[in-house]
Amino acid sequence: MPDLVVSVNHVASLRQGHNDKHPDPAAAAVLAELAGAVGIAVRFTGDRRYVNDRDIRVLREIVKGRFILGMAPTSEMMGMALDVKPDEVILIPEHPEEATPSGGLDLILDRAEINDTIATIRDSGIPVFLLIDPDPDHIKIAHRLNVDGVQIHTAAYAGDALPSTRKRLLARLVDAAKIAVKLKLRVAAGSGLGYTTARAVGQLSEVETCIIGHSIMARALMVGIETAVREMIILLEGQ
Repeated sequence: MPDLVVSVNHVASLRQGHNDKHPDPAAAAVLAELAGAVGIAVRFTGDRRYVNDRDIRVLREIVKGRFILGMAPTSEMMGMALDVKPDEVILIPEHPEEATPSGGLDLILDRAEINDTIATIRDSGIPVFLLIDPDPDHIKIAHRLNVDGVQIHTAAYAGDALPSTRKRLLARLVDAAKIAVKLKLRVAAGSGLGYTTARAVGQLSEVETCIIGHSIMARALMVGIETAVREMIILLEGQ
């Protein structure tokens, strides 16, 4: 089964709504790890719309497992990564109008900037992943960019309620993951996965990590973070 990494961005989003110090993403991270999450992910944007510089530094200090920093391939974000040295970096697109990325990186249009960022971060000893759509051509381009792995964007699969369409979209995820492993890329999956969609992804032997945030935090409003995390782990185990 894949490991569960919990994203705490939506905790920061709730805090931003009241321009206050609470809830604290770091406190949520501690509870998630206590419940069995192997690590914490956070998305850092240039406009600091949710997560700020202090959050990143505090999380780097208190996270006991893997600390994964999601960021755009810009010089400013690269500077933060080189400073705090997360365990992994995931390069993601950044569009101010989107609360979360609606798709993966454009590996054609932004290839030069992405390539420079990959080289600099990997030279510092930090593994680099790319958030990409489940497309074989994108997987092959990612391989040529010399990254450590990919996070396959799962929102299309997770968001479609029609069983027939969801089955077809899951098959795309499976194909993309198999190609990535064949090319010796590590595979993570995430974006939009919830309690009705995570189990199938958890059964894919090629996927080593699921990164899940919103659905866990939404569930946590009802049952608490630790219970919500444990329930997701059970689903990923196929129980």
